[in-house]
Amino acid sequence: MVKHQPLQVYERQLCLSCITGIYGCRWKRYQRSHDDTTKWELLWSLILLLTFCLLLVWFYFWWEAHNDYNEFNWFLYNRSGVWSDGTAPILATTAAGFTYVAFLMVLALCHIALGQQLNLHWLHKIGVTAALLTTIVGVISVNQTWRQEWDVIPISLQATGPFLHLGALAAVTALSWIVAGQVTRAERTSTALLGLYVMPLYITSPCIMEPADLKPRPDVIGQQGAPMLAPENTLWSFQRALQMNVTGLEADVTISVDGVPFLMHDRTLRRTTDVEKVFPDRRMDEASSFNWTDLQQLNAGQWFLQDDPFWTVRTLSQHETALIANQCVCSLEQLLRLASYHNSTVVFRLRRPPPEHPCYDSWINDTLQAVQQSGVPQSLVMWTPDEHRAQVRQQAPALIQTSVEKLSPQSLNQSGISRLLLRYNQASTEDIRDLSNSHVNVTLYTVNEPWLYSVLWCSGVSSVSSEAPHILRKVPYPIWLMRPNGYCLIWVSADLISFVVVIGIFCFKNFHHVYRMSGMHSYNPEQIMLSATVRRSSRDISVMKEKLIFSEVRNGVGSAEELYADNDYDYYTNQGIGQ
Repeated sequence: MVKHQPLQVYERQLCLSCITGIYGCRWKRYQRSHDDTTKWELLWSLILLLTFCLLLVWFYFWWEAHNDYNEFNWFLYNRSGVWSDGTAPILATTAAGFTYVAFLMVLALCHIALGQQLNLHWLHKIGVTAALLTTIVGVISVNQTWRQEWDVIPISLQATGPFLHLGALAAVTALSWIVAGQVTRAERTSTALLGLYVMPLYITSPCIMEPADLKPRPDVIGQQGAPMLAPENTLWSFQRALQMNVTGLEADVTISVDGVPFLMHDRTLRRTTDVEKVFPDRRMDEASSFNWTDLQQLNAGQWFLQDDPFWTVRTLSQHETALIANQCVCSLEQLLRLASYHNSTVVFRLRRPPPEHPCYDSWINDTLQAVQQSGVPQSLVMWTPDEHRAQVRQQAPALIQTSVEKLSPQSLNQSGISRLLLRYNQASTEDIRDLSNSHVNVTLYTVNEPWLYSVLWCSGVSSVSSEAPHILRKVPYPIWLMRPNGYCLIWVSADLISFVVVIGIFCFKNFHHVYRMSGMHSYNPEQIMLSATVRRSSRDISVMKEKLIFSEVRNGVGSAEELYADNDYDYYTNQGIGQ
C-alpha cells in the first residue's frame, strides 16, 4: 500500500515579512534566521543605538534652544553678512534623521522580540553612518561657535526632568517584555530599572517647592522693545512692548559722530536700516561713524517687513504695517521720554566708540547729558557701564547702578551696585537666592519661553529681559509647581507600579516557557525541512527523506529497510514508490 504523507503549508506572515524586509531586505522565508546575531551585526546594532542616543540629545538640545533662535541667527549674520533663519534647515534635518533612526530602532526591537537574527541592510548602514557623522559635525560646530548654549540642557531639565523620568520609566518597563525573553540580559535590565527607580534622588528643580514660598511674579523688561512684533529699537517696538504691560525697556546704545546717543544693536547699519540704498558707499561703516542728520534719513522698519525675522508679519494689521514701514532710527533721549511718560524703567548697554571717534573720551558725559535732557526721573534709569562710576554718582546720584558682570554679593555691596544684568545661564538658583538675601536684584536675559520663565520665577529672580513680552504675559503662574511630598508620592507610586509590572512580565514569560517545554515532543530538524518542501523537485524531496531516514536510524528508531518502506521509498532502486 502506498502511503501519502501530507506536506505542511505555511501561512503568510505579512507583518514579519515587512519587519525583516525593511530592516535587512530579507523578504522571503528562507532568508530569515533564528541563529544568534553575528558579532559584526552586533557592532552595527551598537552603532545604531549610539546614533539614536546622540540624535535624541541633539534633537532635545535644539528643541529647548528655541528660546535663543534669534541669538543663533545673529551669530550666523555676523559671520556671513546675510540674515536668514539658520535654525529651520537644522531642525528639518534633525527631525528627519531622528525619525529614520528611531524607526530602525523599533524594527531592531521587533527582531529581538520575535527571535529573528539582526542583519541591517547595507543601505541602512550608510544612512546610519551619515546621520552619526552629521550629528557629530553639528555638535563640534556648536561647541566651537555657540558653546554657552549647552547650558540650556541642564537648565531645561529643571523643568522637564520629573516628566522625562516618568517617560523613561514607562519606556523601560515596556521594553522589559522583550528583554524578559532574553534571559542573559535580565540582570542588565534589573540594573537599568534600579537606576531609574533612584534617579529622582538626583533630580532637582526649583519648582518642587511649597506654593506659599513662591515669590511674586518677575517683572518683564522688553528687550529692544517687542522685536517679534515690530522692528527692534524703534519707537513703535517700545510702544508695543508697553502695550504688553512690561515694567521696563532695554536697548543697546551707540554714540554718533556728533555726540548723539542712539539705539543700535549691530556695529553696522546694514541689517536694520536701508543704508545700502541711501549711502551705498558707507554700508560697511560702523554705525558710530554717522552723524545724527544722516541717521535720520534712514528707514529702520522696511527690513522687518521684508525679512520677517520671527515669522510674525502675516499677523500684523494694515495699520501696524504702515507704522512699521515709516520707522526711523531712535535716539536714547526719545526712548527716555517715552519711558518717563509711562513711568517705566530703562536699562541700556552703552557701547564705547572706537579710539579715532571724536566722542571716545566724552562718551560718558554725552550719555549723561541725554539722560538729564530727557527729564526722566533718575530712579528709573539702570546705569550699566563700569567706567567712571564715581563720576556718574557725582553727576547723577539717583541712577540705579547696575553691573553686567557676575560679582560676589560682598563686592557688589562695596561698589554700591544694587542690580545685576546677566544672561540666564550665568546665575544658578543658589546664586539668585544669595544675591536676593544681600538685597541685590537680578535681571536675567534673554527669556522668551514660558518654561524658562517659570523656572526662573520659582528660583526667585526679580525680573527678566525678554524679546517676547506678548508670550510671557500669558504666564500668570508657573507652568507647574509641585509640593515635595506630592512629588515623592508620584515618584514612589510610579516605581511601585513599574516594579509590579516588570515582575508580572517576567513571571508570565517564565511560566509560558515552562509550559511550552513541558508539552513539546521530541522532533528532528530534518522533519521541519521536509514539511517545508511543498514546491521542491522530487529529487530534493528524496534527498531530504534519505537524510531523515538515516537520522532516525542513528537514533535507533528502526532498520533502514523498514524506514524506507514506511516513507514510500525503494531501498534498492533508490527511487520513490509511485514516481
